[in-house]
Amino acid sequence: MPKRPSSRDSRPDPSTSRLAQDVLAAIRRSGHAGITSQQLTLQLGFKDKGQRYLLFDAIDALLDEGRIESGKKGRYTAQGGKDSVEGRIDIIASGAGYVRVEGGEEDIFIHNKNVGVALHGDRVLVKVMSSRGSRAEGKILSILERRRTEFVGTIHKQQGRLMLVADDQRVQRPFFIPPHESLNAQEGDKAIIALGEWKDSRDIPRGKVTRVLGRAGEHHVEMHAILAEFGLPLDFPESVQLASEKIKNGVTPEEIAKRRDVRAIPTLTIDPDDAKDLDDALSVRRLENGHWEVGIHIADVSHYVTPRSVIDMEAANRATSVYLVDRVVPMLPESLSNDLCSLNPNTDKLSFSAIFEMDEQARISNEWFGRTVMRSQRRFAYAEAQAIIDGGEGDFKDEVLTLHRLAQVMRKERIENGALEIGGNEVKFKLDEQGRPLGVYEKVMGPANWLIEEFMLLANKRVAAWVGKQKKGAPASAGVTRPFVYRVHDLPDPEKIEQLRGLAKSFGHNLVVAKGEDLPHAINRLLQEVRGKDEENTIKQVAIRSMAKAIYSTENIGHYGLAFEHYTHFTSPIRRYPDLLVHRAMAHYLAGGKPLDREALDVSCKHSSRMEKQAADAERASIKYKQAEYLLARIGQEFEGIISGLTNWGIYVQLRERLCEGLIQMRELPGDVFKFDQQRYLVSGHRTGRKFRLGDEVTVVIKAVDMDKRTVDFVLAGEARGPVTTSGKFERRPGKKKPGRR
Repeated sequence: MPKRPSSRDSRPDPSTSRLAQDVLAAIRRSGHAGITSQQLTLQLGFKDKGQRYLLFDAIDALLDEGRIESGKKGRYTAQGGKDSVEGRIDIIASGAGYVRVEGGEEDIFIHNKNVGVALHGDRVLVKVMSSRGSRAEGKILSILERRRTEFVGTIHKQQGRLMLVADDQRVQRPFFIPPHESLNAQEGDKAIIALGEWKDSRDIPRGKVTRVLGRAGEHHVEMHAILAEFGLPLDFPESVQLASEKIKNGVTPEEIAKRRDVRAIPTLTIDPDDAKDLDDALSVRRLENGHWEVGIHIADVSHYVTPRSVIDMEAANRATSVYLVDRVVPMLPESLSNDLCSLNPNTDKLSFSAIFEMDEQARISNEWFGRTVMRSQRRFAYAEAQAIIDGGEGDFKDEVLTLHRLAQVMRKERIENGALEIGGNEVKFKLDEQGRPLGVYEKVMGPANWLIEEFMLLANKRVAAWVGKQKKGAPASAGVTRPFVYRVHDLPDPEKIEQLRGLAKSFGHNLVVAKGEDLPHAINRLLQEVRGKDEENTIKQVAIRSMAKAIYSTENIGHYGLAFEHYTHFTSPIRRYPDLLVHRAMAHYLAGGKPLDREALDVSCKHSSRMEKQAADAERASIKYKQAEYLLARIGQEFEGIISGLTNWGIYVQLRERLCEGLIQMRELPGDVFKFDQQRYLVSGHRTGRKFRLGDEVTVVIKAVDMDKRTVDFVLAGEARGPVTTSGKFERRPGKKKPGRR
């Protein structure tokens, strides 16, 4: 009898394979009686011994995950029976949770006593027990997959024992750290732990410290902690660094001979002044027929990063660069992102280009896609390009003004076609050498930014259209498709649009779709009406929240927000893995290649969309941390603000000049009992009728700052329940009753 392999490292995860699903289905069909492995072998038609080994692997994996159990006489039965479902659990502030069942119509509520050993985001098996009214309730039977097994937090001492409290507020259980697994972590340290075995909810989960980041509160420590909290890498593995250092410059005579040479054409880059990874460049020249030739040249990362190499696997796992308030965590090692691939000035570079011939009205008469070798003659910061657009002098003035003029034409046409104008400005910080925030400001987009944006949109749109259209020479009945990575944006949520309409009406504006026009035109008209008014930012934020999230997909449903039928991401392969996949697909299809593996692309799309969200969440967390830190030194001070959000638990206020947001908790509103009216989208007092609406101007006092939670508490100025102490707490004066208490 051949020896059974002892390792499954080189095989796919047995629990997620098609075979495992077939095995699970067969066991479920067997009901309470169960089924033996021999019966499974016969039922599934396995005769070869190698196939039986795969069956045993699948059974072992299902047992490990708790999806099946072994009973008497070697019979396997399914956990939970017919009343069980699988899904992911979201833990809420009370400790209870909701399980999202894929394809299910409603979430299943899990009381905190029935959560068991589940943690936020885990894939779980749930037994549906009952329904209270319209709400289904259940109990966690087992953990099928941990969303994460590493957690970051602060070390505390409780009764002489080391405990870690996770930074993620949705992870509400502290972790016990045995002394021999503490890695010498001390109270007050930020650390990363690996979750140990935890099977009984009555026990405290155990953790093993894998890395001590440093003292909580220190700038670099907190930024590293945010990356770890969202499952993002702190540094590159040594193998990836070594591999990147061995890659040589690809601009050789042999490689140049294979490419279109555009080095002699006037070419420039326009980027933030502190950017180090320059993805894109623009070239422009007048043709003999009076038209313009505009080249959009993108770093050819695909030449250097080959499929399934150690660098490619690391890039695929990261999927995106991450931008925190003070740093970039790149997708690629710096030798590639800042040197070999970056389109630095006065250096020959390999590129992948989209070149268009267009007239003065930006109408395209010819287009070409392919690999090139280019040379940027000038690097512009946005401010330098803007100065030329505003009438100043400078290098490549004619080229900058020509590109600006064409971009303005394209922008006007795009908006007329129904593209939404809901661009948001970035929050930036002025930091000292220790990373402490000295100021908060808004980075405003202008014509120089729009210049680059329009040409990047053009390249992304035309590349996607070239791939997405019917393959030349194929009959219409053949239905030939070329699997591809699209950037798609679904229709907005109708309920949220109604909320936007109600909000606009409360400010005296109407969101009305005129005859013969689409919703985006009406939203754009509303945004134009409120431009420069106090309610502009509030209405813009609610409009943004009403939109679906753009994602990557192999199914092209178009991009609603841009009003494009075809759209992809082609222009940033240094910092986005989908762009690298698009470059490879373009090269493949330009060479006449057969349709790519749609399933493999789809897996990459889903992973990239998920990682994009995690990176965005980490960026927001770093902003919130710095905003909280900025206000920590200003506890007790008054600021002018505008109401930016209303909820059942309180009122969110954004400070007008400081761009920081905080919460006035409902219980801190004096003189009445206040409740949130979701229908009218306002907070009102039960007795006094006092109302708070989105966009209302208020003056607030900074009451308290919680750096661990990255939150700020406000109270209304002049209505605080007591003076503020230097520690940020409110104290009640002796003999005085709290104002507003009945």
